[in-house]
Amino acid sequence: MIANIEDKEIKDIYKTSIIQQTAYWSEVKKLQGVQTEAFNFRVKSTDLFADGKEETYIIGDLLIILQYLDTDHCIAYVPYGPEIEPDSENQGYFLEQLSESLRHFLPKSCIMIRYDLSWESQWAKEDDCYDIHGNWIGVPEKRIQELRLNYSTENWNLRKANTDILPSNTIFMDLLLDENYLLANMKSKTRYNINLSMRKGVQIRSLGIEHLDIWYELYRQTAQRNNFFLHDINYFRIVLSARANDTQSPAQVYLLVAEVEEKPLAAMFLVVSGNRGTYLYGASATENRNYMATYALQWRAMQVAKEKGCTEYDFFGIAPQADESHPMYGLYRFKSGFGGKIYHRMGCWDYPLNKEKYNYYASMEFKNQGYHLS
Repeated sequence: MIANIEDKEIKDIYKTSIIQQTAYWSEVKKLQGVQTEAFNFRVKSTDLFADGKEETYIIGDLLIILQYLDTDHCIAYVPYGPEIEPDSENQGYFLEQLSESLRHFLPKSCIMIRYDLSWESQWAKEDDCYDIHGNWIGVPEKRIQELRLNYSTENWNLRKANTDILPSNTIFMDLLLDENYLLANMKSKTRYNINLSMRKGVQIRSLGIEHLDIWYELYRQTAQRNNFFLHDINYFRIVLSARANDTQSPAQVYLLVAEVEEKPLAAMFLVVSGNRGTYLYGASATENRNYMATYALQWRAMQVAKEKGCTEYDFFGIAPQADESHPMYGLYRFKSGFGGKIYHRMGCWDYPLNKEKYNYYASMEFKNQGYHLS
């Protein structure tokens, strides 16, 4: 199936809207001390799509992050890749053949390839996965998922990972629509809060890296309030300062802050890559929440993305459904208020290269949900 696979220079990674598959993201990882590799592959279009043309080939590429567990073992992690999305009946076979081809290019110490698939979930359009009110219930149990994806494979070696790393549920805003239409399609409370924030004098401006401490203080308050892991400030300095302008797949990064009379209330990272603007990180002050600054901030981020030529805006992570017990329910309620289309991704799928060691790793990961890539 895979006619050809070869390694390539990071700078030659194709332009894409998926920031985790860009040369920019490779530079971020490099500055964090993580090794990355890039590969081209070529495949017959008939092996991917039912309406593919005979003797026509499709060329794609993917960025792989090598995550070392110790000196003797590593994982090949593919964040939101590969980008090319075959017809559902061909997805398992494609991943299998791609994995077997990649095996020969990866270190001998590599125990598995983990694909964090950005492809739409194969269950997203099935009536059985929604309740009578049209709310997403979720995917079937792991065994059923594996049966379906492996159905067209030769070795039945694809495994649903115990955890998803990047968000597998998000909301996309269509930025081809004019601003009045976007506002009209928001929930009335969201639209009201945007206007309220502006009436209260909230202003949005873009910060340079010299003001990163403003972001970090808001982020520290958010982490403390929500009890999540606090990254070092250098983590964000790298994201903001990394450059890949001499490559085919650069990205523009904006640190936007919402403030009143120069008092910071909220901030976020907006990354523009290809035709997409992505909300990557966000934070807000514990006090003065009545200014609704986060609403004005998101609306301005969409406007900036639209001004930069983006056709879509990715909210980058929500709870899978309106479940108040879910830890990300607050994000679901906030982000869904802006309208847009909820999108369910396939999430993480593993292709073990060393089954014995993979099984041990998977059992450790199952016991400790923190035992995975970041």
